[in-house]
Amino acid sequence: MDPKETLARYLRGRRSDLLSKLDGLGDYDVRRPMTTTGTNLLGLVKHVASVELGYFTEVFGRPMGRELPWLDDGAEPDADFWATPDESIDDIVELHRFSAEQTEATIAALDLDSPGVVPWWAEERRDVTLHQILVHMCSETARHAGHADILRELIDGEVGVRPGDSMVSHRDAAGWAAHRERLDAVARRFLPSE
Repeated sequence: MDPKETLARYLRGRRSDLLSKLDGLGDYDVRRPMTTTGTNLLGLVKHVASVELGYFTEVFGRPMGRELPWLDDGAEPDADFWATPDESIDDIVELHRFSAEQTEATIAALDLDSPGVVPWWAEERRDVTLHQILVHMCSETARHAGHADILRELIDGEVGVRPGDSMVSHRDAAGWAAHRERLDAVARRFLPSE
């Protein structure tokens, strides 16, 4: 497999992993802020789709194909990390798919050494290639898919890339409770003494 196709395949896989974390959940659970900073599943999908669209269109002088007002100058901070009441799950999933289509078109049209400019990066590192952006988005998407893994586990206990994932230990609730207690007992040994 050639290097461009390898990178594209990894990006497709991580993108799919991230989107799968919405499967089977309702509006409340996908929007629910699960961390102090408000991180939520639907917001992660919106953010990754938004930045991917910019990296694979604007950076290479290609048309974006839609407006993303949450990224405009003067937009509310972190507006790309959550969905408004007017943005449905279907809207965000459609944005994710649209972004993926634009990415695939850019990958097909350009060589790995095709130049681009990332206007929101520091001037000394703005000049990039398609290769650099593919690596960057593989990393970015994997990072946020990992966040989504943890959020999904907190919401309903679902772990792994897909149900029945063979890379994850499978225990019943009592088994997980015993495992967690064992780990907590080890951690408590390292509490600072008074």
